[in-house]
Amino acid sequence: MRFAYQGVKRLERIIGRHSVDGDRPFFDPDGFPWVPELENNWRTIRAELEKVLEHHDRLPNFQDISRDQITITQDNAWKTFILYGFGYRQERNCARCPETARLVESVPGMLTAFFSILAPGKHIPAHRGPYKGILRYHLGLIVPQPIERCRLRVADEYRTWREGGSLVFDDTYEHEVWNDTDGVRVVLFMDVVRRLPAPVSWLNTLIIAAIRRSSFIQDARRNAERFDLDQLFADT
Repeated sequence: MRFAYQGVKRLERIIGRHSVDGDRPFFDPDGFPWVPELENNWRTIRAELEKVLEHHDRLPNFQDISRDQITITQDNAWKTFILYGFGYRQERNCARCPETARLVESVPGMLTAFFSILAPGKHIPAHRGPYKGILRYHLGLIVPQPIERCRLRVADEYRTWREGGSLVFDDTYEHEVWNDTDGVRVVLFMDVVRRLPAPVSWLNTLIIAAIRRSSFIQDARRNAERFDLDQLFADT
């Protein structure tokens, strides 16, 4: 296991050196051609989100879907509504949010897409993502005031969300989240494949395919599918 871990670490250094977008905590959203389409349609996405939020208390917690998240969250304050999980489409959820599904499906290299819903006072402690071959994207949908009290730290850099605005970052840098407001914060959360030149991109594709088949992802997939959304939305 140690050998495998060291191999991934060496690969991540190679990915960092060859990344088309560089190797840094945050990236300029203007450098990603698909961002404007999402930002231009954020109100459409939010309208579908608001229908989902009518059932906020019954939505799954993040750790209910991805068991490994229990190391950073154990309460009911981080809810999710998953459209895609590492390439696996959640058909019923996408049917409930067809425009959001269409928009995320238009993003090159999109692997994961869901609504990330943080309750007032929620703190997600410092942690890092599992693999550098992927970049993380947030589109602000509901950002409570004061916005400076709802923030994200990646490495030693801090950002706040804004409604209709984007953040792109490398989640393999240590990062941390606070919602120190009285309101709910919601973003459209996506993971996309990092842009790399060949042959590094070929290797990255193989690693992502292996992760997709892992028990970690397969367990999360089964957990996402077991929630009875027909019952959840029965009164809509």
